[in-house]
Amino acid sequence: MQPDTTKRDRADQLLVVRCQLGERAAFDDLIRRWSDALRRYALKLTDDPALADDLTQDVWLRALQGLGGLREATRFRPWLFGIAHRTFVDRLRSRYAMPIDTGIDVQAIAATEAEAEADGDGEELERALADGMATLPLVEREVLALFYLKELPLIEISAALDIPVGTVKSRLFRARTLLRRRITAKGDLP
Repeated sequence: MQPDTTKRDRADQLLVVRCQLGERAAFDDLIRRWSDALRRYALKLTDDPALADDLTQDVWLRALQGLGGLREATRFRPWLFGIAHRTFVDRLRSRYAMPIDTGIDVQAIAATEAEAEADGDGEELERALADGMATLPLVEREVLALFYLKELPLIEISAALDIPVGTVKSRLFRARTLLRRRITAKGDLP
């Protein structure tokens, strides 16, 4: 682990213990430290800012309710992202009952492609990666987001998603392969 990560983990552990002892301000500090990361994670999964905000709020509500049961303060990060995963899955289940809008906004797609052509190489690659990631199935997109964007180690992803480490590795391999194929098929990557 890097020194900054260790320092951050220790600060999180202290905040968790303070929360479990009933300090309200400590929970506020946890929210300030982790809300942006949770929202970015939810946004990567949903691609909908309003839904990402709702999910983030639901995660914090569930975290508040369950924090007393967290036995190991060292496991806070995977525990929190596990709650986020389960909250997202629960929301997906409820949305399956809703009608799906299958309309495709051709003008928005054309505008996005025109912007991509006008951008520089670095921005073009970043956009290609974001677009490619958005087309991945949810399972692969989630593993990529946790590994690369949230920088969780495999063992913590395993705990967050409640799956074996081997499954995390295979999903990560599949996600990388699918992303590479989608980007190279569009001609955005050599």
